[in-house]
Amino acid sequence: MDILLMLGLLSCLDSVIRLLSFSSGNLNLITQALAAVGREVIPDPTTVHFHLPNKLLVIVHREYSEFIAELTSKFPHEKEGILKFYGECWKIFNALNSLQLKSLEEPIYLFGQFFRKPLECLTLAYYLPQNAGDIARKYIKDPNLLSFIDAECFIVSTVNALRTPMINAGMVLCDSHFGGINYPVGGVGGIATSLAEGLIDQGSEILYKANVTNIILDQGKAVGVKLSDGREFFAQTIISNATRWDTFGKLLKGESLPKEEENFQKVYVKAPSFLSIRMGVKADVLPPDTDCHHFMLEDEWTRLEEPYGSIFLSIPTVLDSSLAPKGRHILHILTTSPLEDWKGLSPKDYEAKKELIAEEIIGRLEKILFPGLKSSIVFKEVYGPQRHRQFLARDMGIYGPMPRQIPKGLLGMPFNTTGISGLYCVGDSCFPGQGVIAVAFSGVMCAHRVAADIGLEKKSPILDAALLRLLGWLRTLA
Repeated sequence: MDILLMLGLLSCLDSVIRLLSFSSGNLNLITQALAAVGREVIPDPTTVHFHLPNKLLVIVHREYSEFIAELTSKFPHEKEGILKFYGECWKIFNALNSLQLKSLEEPIYLFGQFFRKPLECLTLAYYLPQNAGDIARKYIKDPNLLSFIDAECFIVSTVNALRTPMINAGMVLCDSHFGGINYPVGGVGGIATSLAEGLIDQGSEILYKANVTNIILDQGKAVGVKLSDGREFFAQTIISNATRWDTFGKLLKGESLPKEEENFQKVYVKAPSFLSIRMGVKADVLPPDTDCHHFMLEDEWTRLEEPYGSIFLSIPTVLDSSLAPKGRHILHILTTSPLEDWKGLSPKDYEAKKELIAEEIIGRLEKILFPGLKSSIVFKEVYGPQRHRQFLARDMGIYGPMPRQIPKGLLGMPFNTTGISGLYCVGDSCFPGQGVIAVAFSGVMCAHRVAADIGLEKKSPILDAALLRLLGWLRTLA
């Protein structure tokens, strides 16, 4: 299992933290990190262009005022409710944006933030156990508008608004207007490349093709990792960005599951994987004003969370034409597809099913968005969930966790520390959940928690123990 590990490099952790620090309070960590390493980005004027049932078209503009004007033009009778719902989202975003975001598992930091920004801290505490769908229904009655908010949340969490924590929704929905979508020149692969270069510049070492098969324990403490080729690496701190299922089910073989992980798996299940289509097409099949990102659910709202029901589409060449030959565009198409749908198929049947579903998905895009799309294809690759599992080294190729039923906001989401001393987790199965912003936030939180534990920042063992017990108890309420 390939996992990005920073082992034996914690002496440079303070520099890494500075690399990811806030210059203007903007929660868009990835954009700020890319700027810190000199990576040029292209602002996207449109976050997402929605194509929804009942011929509802909504463009989420980068400029908030334009987005509100767009949405209220579609639902003029809900103008007051729209302003109130997104106003609550902004309360959350502004509270987070005003705080120095470190680990919520650091009591000294928490007390300091509370004394400096009590109103903001209380705001976040108020929304912690709440979900976006409940807040939306306080102000909005139109079922189509509520379904649009479901679709917005689905892009972030693969579940509807009733099951999406309000803090997560507020963070992401508002950042699309505050920080916006910024596409790295040369492709999104440049994000990983640039961040890796930045880490190396700060003195880190990154091992590639290092397939981790075991986390090594010594008297119950995580002390190292073992690779598939037999090599072993030892360190004071082990950080896993695998899912909680992979970390505790595969990398800690034969170990009993910590109680907190048992509770996590009672509250959350694995979100589905994806079927992915990557195509090169003739440029003239796209209208000249085509947006980069699209979300399509053309038939029934009830299909939103069904496999293959909704379609995500990204056309990066709309923003960066250098990614494709002249006269060509790149289309990246995704639709949810659980690995269970593909079990038991022979290689021949697996390939046939991929092509059949891809043909249907492309046909839907051709009918709604781009007439003549099929005849314009010059290159096509189709990847199923098995390939996602192989490339991403994630259990069943999953996108992340999703609640089994309606959750109590983010109360059930674990943080970075684990029940095993010396072992930390980051990523989408840690607070605050899925999405680029949330996962980057998880990484920053973990860096600060580790920095405190190894003595780079102030720490109070007594307060730490008390806070961890309190957080553990709160998670039992989820």
